[in-house]
Amino acid sequence: MNSDIRIGYGCDVHRFAEGRDLILCGVKLPYEKGLLGHSDADVAVHALIDALLGALALGDIGHFYPDTDPRYSGADSMELLRKTLAHEAFSAWSVSNVDLTLITQKPKLAPYIADMRESLAGALSLETGRVSVKAKTNEGMGFVGRLEGMEARAVVLLTAES
Repeated sequence: MNSDIRIGYGCDVHRFAEGRDLILCGVKLPYEKGLLGHSDADVAVHALIDALLGALALGDIGHFYPDTDPRYSGADSMELLRKTLAHEAFSAWSVSNVDLTLITQKPKLAPYIADMRESLAGALSLETGRVSVKAKTNEGMGFVGRLEGMEARAVVLLTAES
């Protein structure tokens, strides 16, 4: 059994809400709505945290940062990402690369992809070339197509520290 690498997958969804900032990958985007959540509702970072935790079979974001805990009310998801990576279970591992897909009809994300990649790369201590952020629509179908919310999916590769 090869224990030198681990792959994790994460996904998250949040509904749109008036009066909230839209924050994706730690980047505030101009849009008339934000995402609803106990924290800043950064759906991309939440999916990434789930992928990281899943790679090491540690559970999910709700286990680590429950929405019933007032300490995480309005929390900065990038800070939660840094806190996750500081967990002792990650001390023997390095993030090798990240592949993240954001699924939304609106807003158009292409103008912000480079900033999102840089933001995540900084938090993960990676070269930007090891962080992929892609945007897709849902072709008008489902809750995403009806502009009710947004979805994110993330895959990470962890390699053992030598």
